[in-house]
Amino acid sequence: MLLLDHVGAKSGALRTSPLLFIPDGENLVIVASKGGFPKNPAWFHNLRANPVTYAQVGPERRRVRARVATATERPRLWELAVDVWPGYEDYRARADREIPLVVLEPDAA
Repeated sequence: MLLLDHVGAKSGALRTSPLLFIPDGENLVIVASKGGFPKNPAWFHNLRANPVTYAQVGPERRRVRARVATATERPRLWELAVDVWPGYEDYRARADREIPLVVLEPDAA
C-alpha cells in the first residue's frame, strides 16, 4: 500500500489516496481501475493535470512524476499488476475502457 498525494485538477486542494502499488525497479506502478467502473478515478485526472507529486511507502516519502504507461510497456506491467492483485482481471472484464496504468518515476527536483 502507498499513500499518494495529488492536487485537485479543478479545486487545487491537496488530497491523499491509499492505493495498492506494483514495484518495478525504481518505479511504482498504480492501477486506475476504480473497481471496473466506467470512469477513471479522480486521482488519475488529478495526476494528469499535476504529474509531480509525492508517494509514501512505509516510512519513505518520495517525490515522483506520474505518467501513463506506454503501449509497449503496458502488457508487462499489467501482468505484474495481476500477479499482485488477480482481481484486476475482473475489473478489466467489467470496464468499458482500457484501465490506465500509471508509472510513478523518481523526480529529482
